[in-house]
Amino acid sequence: MLSRDRLREHLVQTRIAGNVATSRENNLDHYSSLANRDPYYMLGLTFEQPWRFRDVLALMSKAAGVVADPGHRWGQDTIDPDLTIDALDAMADRIAAALSGPNPRLLFATGHPTGLLAVHLPLALMALEHGATLLAPAEGWTYAGSGFGRPRRLRYLGEVAMLDDKGAFVHTHDAAPMEHMLAELGDERPDLVIADHGWAGAAGEAGVPTVAFADSNDPGLFVGEAEGKIEVVVPLDDNVLPRYYQPLTQRLVTRVTTAL
Repeated sequence: MLSRDRLREHLVQTRIAGNVATSRENNLDHYSSLANRDPYYMLGLTFEQPWRFRDVLALMSKAAGVVADPGHRWGQDTIDPDLTIDALDAMADRIAAALSGPNPRLLFATGHPTGLLAVHLPLALMALEHGATLLAPAEGWTYAGSGFGRPRRLRYLGEVAMLDDKGAFVHTHDAAPMEHMLAELGDERPDLVIADHGWAGAAGEAGVPTVAFADSNDPGLFVGEAEGKIEVVVPLDDNVLPRYYQPLTQRLVTRVTTAL
């Protein structure tokens, strides 16, 4: 496992954190959309507080390390790699706590099969090796959501839930699949959900213990964390080359297994 300093260097070099690819314009546009309660950016969550644009920006500066200055409107934005590492460690500790319980039941899901799947798969395998039951409800469920023309299907790879579009796993922000999965589980809900995008938002909204990954342009999950609906959110660029995530995945797995 890389030392903290080496991992920080790796995160910056690969732009998982530091000067990330997500532009300042894109971030601010999404913060404004969330402040206006656009459902697409709420990721299945509802909020108790008003969360005006300036509040969302202040939160994202504190939780993810984006530039705090509201006058910075264009160009480069940032994720603080130390916040990423701190949240990774908090996530690992929460997963370890779940795996330490009797008959742990976990649920993994991702809306980023071209990126974050590379993190979810090793975590799911590690959970299996430590006696967890990985839930796979509603496999094969098909629905036609907003923003795409034909129905998509819920499928699992390595016990990680994703959306399938005629044989290809696809990017999604939708909360509907997780809402349906939890409805099918009924009272047999997971002890912990490890997810991102609407998969995480819907689980947190339903009161299921949830930890999540989120990019700097996905403020909804950070607001969910601030309001206590999501336990840990790891800030990171969620769509770099999959192999770049290996060192942070190794840190997660090592910290969990060391704690058990």
